[in-house]
Amino acid sequence: MPLETNAPVAVTLRPHPRAVEGDRDEVSRASMPTTGPLLDRYGRVHDDLRISVTDRCNLRCVYCMPDVGMTFLPQNALLSFDEIVRVAGVAASLGVTALRLTGGEPLVRKGLVSLISRLSGVGFRDLSLTTNGMLLTPLAASLADAGLTRVNVSCDSLRDDRFTSIRRRGNLATVLASMDAAEAAGLSPLKVNVVILRGVNDDEILNFAAFARDTGRVVRFIEFMPLDAQGQWDKTQLVAGREVFERVSQQWPLEAIEPGGSAPAERFRFADGHGEIGLISSVTQPFCGTCNRLRLTSDGAFRNCLFSDDELSVREVIRGGGGDAEIAELLRRSVWAKFPGHAINEPDFLRPTRSMSMIGG
Repeated sequence: MPLETNAPVAVTLRPHPRAVEGDRDEVSRASMPTTGPLLDRYGRVHDDLRISVTDRCNLRCVYCMPDVGMTFLPQNALLSFDEIVRVAGVAASLGVTALRLTGGEPLVRKGLVSLISRLSGVGFRDLSLTTNGMLLTPLAASLADAGLTRVNVSCDSLRDDRFTSIRRRGNLATVLASMDAAEAAGLSPLKVNVVILRGVNDDEILNFAAFARDTGRVVRFIEFMPLDAQGQWDKTQLVAGREVFERVSQQWPLEAIEPGGSAPAERFRFADGHGEIGLISSVTQPFCGTCNRLRLTSDGAFRNCLFSDDELSVREVIRGGGGDAEIAELLRRSVWAKFPGHAINEPDFLRPTRSMSMIGG
């Protein structure tokens, strides 16, 4: 069975924004909508906002951060909870219906339960969180009571020793317990994010597929992306989603699940009805044509693509006394300037200067 892809918008990919001269002028001359949803120049409506609440993390995963030497933002550089709630409210007024909190590790930010309670009051259809699970167990019930709807938990190995070698901190038992706690609190469906690295944990693909079958949790296999702080990414470490699909389907036949929106993961159910997996093939099979996401970094910059260095600072607008109308205009400008694709596979691709932990997932 061939691996299916999301239907793309009919556009031609262009190089990374830093490799193109004159595009800012083109964007400024374009007829940007001033009413209606957050629409870009290629017809994509953006209704999914990712907010990073911190660039700090209590782990040092090999595909994200070096073991030592990371420099983090001072506290006054981060958006306050008041500022985050204000931006979220403006985004909701422009049609954003899904909000996800990320980091770094979002649960290291003190008072996060109170922030979720306030964001829940804004009225998003979906309010979720991505976490490494190390601090989740004691907070799961409070997070659910505050209005959080679901969580994604990152876990890159089901072996104690390998988990430690990949994450450099923490332990597998704590993360597995956090999944149980999340489900007990009603934070479901629970998704498990697995970054697959060739020669590191790719021999556990079938183990994770079996984990999905045994637990009913949706395991999502994620391609290694060029967003590590060390700058050591190369394609030799990447295990393509197609390869994951082939390995799993040889053991347990898979059936495609029709996409129900703009989610990045291609979804597959086991043909015998025992669970589901997802493939996020951001590098080898980009889903740019249906992307509906924008991001707010922890230091208050709107970013319309993980792989673009184009940022617009809403922190400067807010702290400079700007009103909600100015925040809304900045959101529209960010979305309108979005490129049709990230161009990772183009020869002149320039990797972003900020890593995933600094941008937010």
